[in-house]
Amino acid sequence: MKITTVILAAGKGTRMRSELPKVLHKIANKSLLQHVYELSSQLPNNSIKIVYGHGGELVKNTLSDFNANWVEQKQQLGTGHAVQQVADQIEAQDVVLILYGDVPLLKLTTINQLINLVGPQSIALLTVRLENPTGYGRIVRDIEGNVLKIVEEKDATADEKLITEGNTGILALQGSDLKRWLSQLGNNNAQGEYYLTDVIEMAVKDGFNVNTRVAESEDEVLGVNNRLQLSHLERVYQKAQSEHLMEQGVTLMDPSRFDMRGEVVQLGTDIIIDVNVIFEGNNSIGNNVKIGANTIIKDSIIADDVEILANCIIENAIVGQGSRVGPYARLRPEAVLAEHVHIGNFVEIKKSTIATGSKVNHLSYIGDTTVGSKVNIGAGTITCNYDGVNKFRTIIEDGAFIGSDTQLVAPVTIGKNATIGAGSTITKDSPENQLTLSRSKQISIASWQRPVKKEN
Repeated sequence: MKITTVILAAGKGTRMRSELPKVLHKIANKSLLQHVYELSSQLPNNSIKIVYGHGGELVKNTLSDFNANWVEQKQQLGTGHAVQQVADQIEAQDVVLILYGDVPLLKLTTINQLINLVGPQSIALLTVRLENPTGYGRIVRDIEGNVLKIVEEKDATADEKLITEGNTGILALQGSDLKRWLSQLGNNNAQGEYYLTDVIEMAVKDGFNVNTRVAESEDEVLGVNNRLQLSHLERVYQKAQSEHLMEQGVTLMDPSRFDMRGEVVQLGTDIIIDVNVIFEGNNSIGNNVKIGANTIIKDSIIADDVEILANCIIENAIVGQGSRVGPYARLRPEAVLAEHVHIGNFVEIKKSTIATGSKVNHLSYIGDTTVGSKVNIGAGTITCNYDGVNKFRTIIEDGAFIGSDTQLVAPVTIGKNATIGAGSTITKDSPENQLTLSRSKQISIASWQRPVKKEN
């Protein structure tokens, strides 16, 4: 079976009150349209068509890596008109699935069940039970429960508005049938638009069965029309992520204050995560890891027995087994910590490797540096790696001791077991097993008088 998925993403989203096209607004750091695209990409033998309109070039350029055919709807004349734009790309034998670029939380199981309801004389429609159906098209059934038609709210009678089964707009049907019914659509309605929902009544008139699947919840099929709905679905999504982690044995100190904006590709056991922690991108978290409050971890590998204290930012970094990071530490891209490394408060590591047992505990910047094992780097140390044009590397060999308030001006090598005296600016290689320092002579001036502010 070949599937053609048509994703309708042409709407402006006026109620978002934004210059950004609605489908580019994000949940969990992914655009609404990306959520829908990734869902449909999981279907086998599937060709994806995206109908775009408002802000079209921005949408296309932002999501240019999608393996999809982009089709422009130059005038927004309704959902039926939108699907008409791709009619010539639909093969008669295809099963066509209609999705919406602003409905991000639809489940794959729901879609598969819907597709399986399509037959030679039947189409499939996803509906939803609603406490308050205002704004939804109503599913009109006969006394035997068969679907007769869908009535949009603005065209509904008073009795029809009492119906609580709503139309999600999501349906599946044979390509040949869809193409035939699309050619028959009219716009004689309150909106003057071509409604895709009219296909349902056409199918019934042609003797087709309309098989329905009821969505598990309203949230699964809720479209985003304003910031309030966007925020609501963000929390629905994050709640599901938190529950998934806890089911795998992770302790979340407060599940409502954790955000997953990516995925954990590998997850260990006995992980404890404090409040306001954010995971972004793809991360790997080992066994017996503790992550302190207000920490952001992005595209990183955290090995076993690591403790990350509060208020740290770790991006595209590797933290080795038994290491401790923070509080208030920042590991920038290509920071690699070996086993049992200590990175302390207000320390920044960038594009550097730090070997086993080394410590950078206070107020230091280590950039473009290779640090050996059992090195101690004192407070306020800076590797001066950038001359305004080029960057250079610092090498600190095993066992070196770097005194506080030291500047290491790259390129420079600190030898094995070397000691750098506090307050030094090192511009030349320092030999191993020796003390190297650079200080101006300290003097005291007895005759000096502190300046006194003159009175007016």
